Amino acid sequence: MEFISLYGLFLAKTLTVVLAIGVVLLLLLFGLRTRTRQRKGQIHIHDLGKQYRDMQREMQLARMNEAERGSWRKKYKKQDKAETKQAKVLAKQGDKATTRSYLYVLDFTGSMDADEVSSLREEISAVLAVAKSGDEVLLRLESSGGIVHGYGLAASQLQRIRAKGIPLTVAVDKVAASGGYMMACVANRILAAPFAIIGSIGVVAQIPNFNRLLKRNDIDMELHTAGPYKRTLTLFGENSPEGREKFKQELDETHQMFKSFVQHMRPSLNIDAVATGEHWYGEQALHRGLVDALGTSDDLLIDQLVRYEVISVRFSQPKRWISRLASKTVLKP
Repeated sequence: MEFISLYGLFLAKTLTVVLAIGVVLLLLLFGLRTRTRQRKGQIHIHDLGKQYRDMQREMQLARMNEAERGSWRKKYKKQDKAETKQAKVLAKQGDKATTRSYLYVLDFTGSMDADEVSSLREEISAVLAVAKSGDEVLLRLESSGGIVHGYGLAASQLQRIRAKGIPLTVAVDKVAASGGYMMACVANRILAAPFAIIGSIGVVAQIPNFNRLLKRNDIDMELHTAGPYKRTLTLFGENSPEGREKFKQELDETHQMFKSFVQHMRPSLNIDAVATGEHWYGEQALHRGLVDALGTSDDLLIDQLVRYEVISVRFSQPKRWISRLASKTVLKP
């Protein structure tokens, strides 16, 4: 009996080890296959015009009685059928004279590091690959700014649209400040909601210093650099007056570059009056020339439905398999 018991215990341990190794191998194989199959990302196209028209029809139906709904459905079913038939005829003839232009709608909600620029560049590349004369781009922008090089790249991506001669409109419903305004000013036209926050053309940097705390606790901090300004201000070292002055000089230079960029994109601005680091609400910004008109992106889109086919373009990057697995795991109390 003791032999059987020991053998059973040995067998259980062996099976446990084999099972564990098998699970690890399966996870590794699954991850490898997922990485192989996954693309870098995917462009999603959504017909905003159709979405709005469908919503409009639903609201119209809700206001009718049963008899009116039946008559209305027949009327529009016949109309849709005629439009589809006409589109097929034009497609066969290669006749594009009656085809409306496209308004491509992009969305940018910026974080501090402007990491979203990686998706923006893909969306712009996709639009530029197909955009033709008469098409336009609308960017719905929301950002309070962040790191200089991140938002500088985002602004440069928008300049690609301008360089191709495609009109660009930026709509700001909430905020386009600092780096956000650096992006907005690239547009041919800026639309802002009356209480949207606009401006903040300035540069700010702050850094804590723990040097005195280290000294009180008899902790030495050594910092070695090759070049007098390799490190101007530090977290733990003792900052020098020369380092502070150099740091301030770099801030001033960055601010001057920011001002020059905005002035170049909007030459009519009194740049010295608006580049004080202050921000204004939409209506105030309009009076100062920072924006061109007041309104919301929703009203703008609805107005453009008459002239354009309105298409939303969005780029999404696939999650890693472990992230997808974690997102499906729900913990309940």
